Amino acid sequence: MSPTLLPLAAEPAIDTSATAFVIICASLVLLMTPGLALFYGGMTRAKSVLNMMMMSFGAMGVVGVVYVLWGYSMSFGGSNIGGIIGNPFDKFGLKGVVGEAAAGSTVDADGVAIVDVFGADVWIPEVLFVGFQLTFAIITVALISGAIADRAKFSTWLLFTGLWVTLVYFPVAHMVWGGGLLSGSEDGISAKIFGATDGVANVLPIDFAGGTVVHINAGIAGLVLALIVGKRLGFGKTAMRPHNVPLVMLGAGLLWFGWFGFNAGSELAADGLSSLVWVNTTVATCAAILGWLLVEKLRDGHATSVGAASGVVAGLVAITPACGALSPVGSIVLGAVAGALAALAVGLKFRFGYDDSLDVVGVHLVAGLWGTLGAGLLATEGGLFYGDGIDQLVIQVVIALASLVFSAVVTAIIGLGLRATIGWRVTDDDETAGIDQAEHAESGYDLVARGGRIGSASAPDLSHDARHHDELTSEGVKA
Repeated sequence: MSPTLLPLAAEPAIDTSATAFVIICASLVLLMTPGLALFYGGMTRAKSVLNMMMMSFGAMGVVGVVYVLWGYSMSFGGSNIGGIIGNPFDKFGLKGVVGEAAAGSTVDADGVAIVDVFGADVWIPEVLFVGFQLTFAIITVALISGAIADRAKFSTWLLFTGLWVTLVYFPVAHMVWGGGLLSGSEDGISAKIFGATDGVANVLPIDFAGGTVVHINAGIAGLVLALIVGKRLGFGKTAMRPHNVPLVMLGAGLLWFGWFGFNAGSELAADGLSSLVWVNTTVATCAAILGWLLVEKLRDGHATSVGAASGVVAGLVAITPACGALSPVGSIVLGAVAGALAALAVGLKFRFGYDDSLDVVGVHLVAGLWGTLGAGLLATEGGLFYGDGIDQLVIQVVIALASLVFSAVVTAIIGLGLRATIGWRVTDDDETAGIDQAEHAESGYDLVARGGRIGSASAPDLSHDARHHDELTSEGVKA
């Protein structure tokens, strides 16, 4: 009998199916930002629609450049500075990622730097992982813009974008996903509380696709900025309806479509878990629509189109951190509660007097908090409702509060600094006439009235607060 020949150990190689999957998912996530521009743009007044959309496109421009230069290195660089950031110079300009691989990197047969992010022997080009993460940074910053619609200088917004993504987003991404304080590493908070085994925390924080990094982060930043920038002229006195509801619904549809890249793509492979994530994302969102509409019907007597579109976003936000840890039935519960909570939360700005124009706080902060905490209740492994004790819920509370406080404090420093130097607000005359004309010398629509042509800046004010069609304030100001 001839001896059995054992094959030589294969060198790591690019998994082409996973690579194709992540390329598609990254493209879907990038589509979310133009989708958000449509969603937010439809909610504003006609005289502000272009500025609102430009804030999303401006975020794409600034963050895309910054992420390649130092953002990836700060988020996922090899060094871990205090558990808060990676060294921005380790992979500055994607040094060692593109071209000659950095020392210690894993490369394929062609010398391309490749990564196996989850240790599952699924290798993709590191530069593709950069691209995928870049799209997350872009959408997070763009989300904040809805809190300060109609009144902020575009130049100040662009400067804020670069500062905030550098000083807030990249550190939070590193802390949660890059092996920092809020991760499952042996040096993280979870390991300090519950211990670690073989270098991994015994209780792993759950944030599959960005409940803390994206939604809590952006939501609390939106609240802080709304307080710093101040209220729109006429807030609480003048009706401010969304000027184009079909645009809102189209934007919500594009966000939902792109969100599959956001959630399922975070598995970085087309496998059983990403398939479960797809289903969980879908059913949670469906349930959130129903939850939001039920609250509207009971409270206001009407189920609205804007409510349905907003329920879509609330459900997507809530399921984002938990999508890989729940069952489909648990996802339905999570989504239904998220829709109801967000529908109730959007009215808080009238009660407390802060002008969160497009309800970034009510949707992203509230639903993001619920999704992060809900994972500690509904996770099939570790969840309190599955009889696995309170440990997972404790860690979820810790990472939610830590990211919220960090983002709030640093955002306040940035926002106050910009207010004291170059200023946030356009002039009162420009805000009244229309920020599109003042900031961009354009109008969203050419409207024709009797006796001649008028631009959107002088068109009748068709807008109203996005989710309050009949009552503007708790004092009963009518549309």
